[in-house]
Amino acid sequence: MPDSPETLQQAIARSLRRERTRTGLSLTELARRAGVAKSTLSQLEQGLGNPSVETLWALGDALGVPFSRLVDPPSGRVVVIRAGEGPAVPATGADYIATLVATCPPGARRDVYVVRAEPGSSRNSQPHADGVIEHVVLAAGRALAGPADDPVELEPGDYISYPGDEPHVFTAHVPGTWAVLISEHV
Repeated sequence: MPDSPETLQQAIARSLRRERTRTGLSLTELARRAGVAKSTLSQLEQGLGNPSVETLWALGDALGVPFSRLVDPPSGRVVVIRAGEGPAVPATGADYIATLVATCPPGARRDVYVVRAEPGSSRNSQPHADGVIEHVVLAAGRALAGPADDPVELEPGDYISYPGDEPHVFTAHVPGTWAVLISEHV
């Protein structure tokens, strides 16, 4: 976020307007491409509402930008994000929150997230843009993660890499499960 106090909703609104203008898409066309109601997109561009991870991924894909470009995290020479801080976006239908902790500078192609999940529901992700690879290091708990058709059981310290441009899943098996997720873009 910029130096002035700005809410996550305001940052998303500013980023959506900037990227939609950059691509020359109308509100109607972006909503259609992303599969999002035009009224929802309009509200998000006004800084209203709390978009889910799924909504932001769909909008990012439709705009041809990574999720991180819409969240606009802190930047500067030295960036410290304390545990429990940072732009956190919940998923729809699962107890799963993604907190963006780093983005790519121009020319680089990776975003870093801290994800927290609780047992009871899975985060089923649709394919992201072509060539996306996800890397996960489980920090605490136990989880099932990876391709939807062949997920892997992870314990603390385990690492998995898988194609993010195919359906994939993250399912917490114990309370307090959290991981570091790196999304690599081509």
